[in-house]
Amino acid sequence: MSDHSYRCEPSAHEVLNPATEEVVATVPATSAAEVAEAVAGAARAQTVWAALAPGDRARLLRRFAAVIDDHLEQLARLEVLEAGHPIGNARWEAGNARDLFDYAAGGVERLTGSQIPVAGGLNVTFHEPLGVVAVIAPWNFPMPIACWGAAPALAAGNAVLLKPAETTPLTAIRLARLALEAGLPEGLFQVLPGAGPVTGAALVEHPGVAKVVFTGSTAVGKQVLAKGSAQLKRVTLELGGKSPNIVFADADLEQAAAAAPGSFLDNTGQDCCARSRILVQREVYDRFLQLLEPAVTAWRVGDPADPGTQMGPLISAAQRERVRSYVPDGAPVVIRGEAPEGKGFWYPATVLEGRPGDPAATEEIFGPVAVVLPFEDEADAVRLANATDYGLSGSLWTRDVGRAIRVSRAVAAGNLSVNSHSSVRYWTPFGGFKQSGIGRELGPDALSAFTETKNVFISTEENRP
Repeated sequence: MSDHSYRCEPSAHEVLNPATEEVVATVPATSAAEVAEAVAGAARAQTVWAALAPGDRARLLRRFAAVIDDHLEQLARLEVLEAGHPIGNARWEAGNARDLFDYAAGGVERLTGSQIPVAGGLNVTFHEPLGVVAVIAPWNFPMPIACWGAAPALAAGNAVLLKPAETTPLTAIRLARLALEAGLPEGLFQVLPGAGPVTGAALVEHPGVAKVVFTGSTAVGKQVLAKGSAQLKRVTLELGGKSPNIVFADADLEQAAAAAPGSFLDNTGQDCCARSRILVQREVYDRFLQLLEPAVTAWRVGDPADPGTQMGPLISAAQRERVRSYVPDGAPVVIRGEAPEGKGFWYPATVLEGRPGDPAATEEIFGPVAVVLPFEDEADAVRLANATDYGLSGSLWTRDVGRAIRVSRAVAAGNLSVNSHSSVRYWTPFGGFKQSGIGRELGPDALSAFTETKNVFISTEENRP
C-alpha cells in the first residue's frame, strides 16, 4: 500500500503460474468507486445477516463449509495454478478453509455476554457485530489466511469484503461464488481483486469499513495502521517474522535435524512463521550440520502438480530476486539443494553460516534460505532468539522440561512449539510480539475480536410517585 493516486488505477491484472510463467487468467481490478459500491452493498447485507437467528447463521456457515468440501479438489488445483503450491499442500489448505468456517459456525450460538451483579437492577452485556470488515489477504497462503479473518467475522454477524493479493485472486473469487451457492445473502461476502495502493487503500480509508484485517509485510502493515488511525479504525495486523529454531545439546539431534527442513522449506520458505534462524548449541553444532545436510538435500523440488513434490517455485520473479540478494557470490553457504532449470521462479534450498547482525540473520527473507548460528548456553540462546525486531513464532528442542518452560517464557514470540514446529492451529490463538503484528486471530476468542461489547443496565427499583 502507498499514497499512489486513485487516478492510476489498473484495469486488470494477469495471473501467472509460478512454475511455468504462463498467464493463466486475467482478473479485472476493483476501482475506488467500485469499493464504495461494495461497502454500501455489504452494509445492507449485514443488517439482514445480523438479524438472523444465531442458529440460522450457524447453519448457513456450516452449509458453506460443506460446499467448500464438495469443491476441495477444484480449489486445490486453482491454488497449484496461481501460487505454485505442491498439490498435497494445496489440498490441505482447501481443507483448512472448510474447517475454519465449520469451527466458526460452532461459535455463533456461544457468543454470549455476561450478567454482572450491580445494585438496583440487572446489568448485562452483549457482543454487537462491528458491521463491514475488510480482510486484506496475502499471496503466500491465499485460502487459509483469507478465511482466518472472513470466517469469524461472518460468524459474529458482520459482512466481509476480501481483497486477495494481486498474484493469487482465483481461489478467493471461487470461494465467493461458493458462498452464494451455499445460500449466504448477496453482498455479504464479496471479493474485490486489485492493487494494494488502489483497492486496499480504498478499503482502509472508507468510513463504512469498521475493521481491517491485514496480513503482509511489516512496512505495509504500518501504512495500514497509520491510514486507519485517522478514523480510529480497528485493525488486526499479522506481519513479518524471523523465527528461531533453538536446538540444545540435550535434544534428540536426529529428530531435530530431520524436522528442521520442513520448518523453513515448507511453502518454499514463504511463511511468516518459517524458522529461518537455526540456533544450535556449540558443543553439538558440527554434528547437527552433518545430520541436517542429507535432510535438506532430500527434499523433492519440482512440478507442483506431482503428489511427490515437497517444494515448488517462489511466487514471482521479483521474489526470486529478493531471495537471491541475501545469498550473494561468496556467501557462506554450508548446504545447498537443487532446483529445476528453465521456466519458473525456482530457487534451491540454502543454508548459510550466519553471523549476528548480517541481513540474512536479522531480516525476513521469505524464501527457502536459513542461517545457522552457534550459541553457548541457555542465556545466550535467548539473547540470540530475541535479537530481532520480530516476534511471531519459534521452536525449541530439548529433553529438559524445565528448560523448555523457561526458554518458552523468555523468548519474545507469540507462538512457540517444543520438540515440534507445529504452532499454528485454527482452534488456538495466533499473533505476534513486537513488529510481527497487533492483535490475535483464530482460537476460541476469534469471534469476539469482530464485536463491540455493549453494556446495558436495567433498573429494578420500584417507581414511586
